[in-house]
Amino acid sequence: MTLAQRYASILGYFRDNVPVAESELHFDSPYQLLVATMLSAQCTDKRVNMTTPALFSAYPTPEALAAATEEDVYELIRSISYPNSKARHLVAMARKLTEEFGGKVPSDIDALMTLPGVGRKTANVVASITWGEQVIAVDTHVFRVARRLGLSRGTTPRAVELDLEKHIPGELRPIAHHWLILHGRYICTALKPHCADCPLTQWCKEYEKTGR
Repeated sequence: MTLAQRYASILGYFRDNVPVAESELHFDSPYQLLVATMLSAQCTDKRVNMTTPALFSAYPTPEALAAATEEDVYELIRSISYPNSKARHLVAMARKLTEEFGGKVPSDIDALMTLPGVGRKTANVVASITWGEQVIAVDTHVFRVARRLGLSRGTTPRAVELDLEKHIPGELRPIAHHWLILHGRYICTALKPHCADCPLTQWCKEYEKTGR
């Protein structure tokens, strides 16, 4: 099987069988999505969704969050992984967003990445979901699934991102991110992948080698 055939088969399956795939984070604005995505680093979306209602109630706008103390934010996100650094980044992000961008989340990925605590993955998530930018955010799930399926041999998230964007048509990239992340979250899990329940085994590079 060629790489092109592998991509075509896997994307074709998802397109035909998973026409709707969306973020599982809860948000009502680009600001809320940015905050939730920052909190989701090395943390489950479920935990983030349990935490953000109180946070957004206390700080409904970037201006409100910019005026907060790190200590107050920490108290609201203490159940999240790495709450100290995330509280620091959230306040610093909100201050820069308010001072340099008028409180508006920028649509440009490079501009997003100038915000404290915002790396390429977070920037790609926000740009893809909010503005339909033709990029793919590579988190741990996407990285693992892409390598197992044989869609990329990249050894870094950036290398995998470039491989995926090279072979996935631009118009499919926003939803393809969700296809891969949800597949990794529920089927192609890190420790014990559910290969018996996986509809992609006939095209999976890892399954070809291990039979599991």
